Amino acid sequence: MTEEPQSGLAKLRPSLSQEVGAKAARKLKARRKSAQGVWFGLGMMGLIGWSVVVPTLLGAALGIWLDRHHPGKHAWTLALLVAGLSIGCLNAWHWVAKEEMEIRDEQEDNDE
Repeated sequence: MTEEPQSGLAKLRPSLSQEVGAKAARKLKARRKSAQGVWFGLGMMGLIGWSVVVPTLLGAALGIWLDRHHPGKHAWTLALLVAGLSIGCLNAWHWVAKEEMEIRDEQEDNDE
């Protein structure tokens, strides 16, 4: 019996057993991660919340201290509260972007 030459598409396409194996591996990995999914999500919300709250409160506290010890015609409290909130939002954005990149990288690794 002679083998027929494979076309270019057949060479590039993985065999059925490889596809089934890859899908099974993805399912097993998803099952392992599903247990941590809820806790991971809650932890991420907490991390984002604290990354906004802490700089905001630090800015407000510093502003109150400056207003008491160095009074002037402008209030430091409001200015530093807004600055702390801005820093906190940038910090939260950084964390979300980092997690999004990790998720994308993981998905790309699974697709290969």
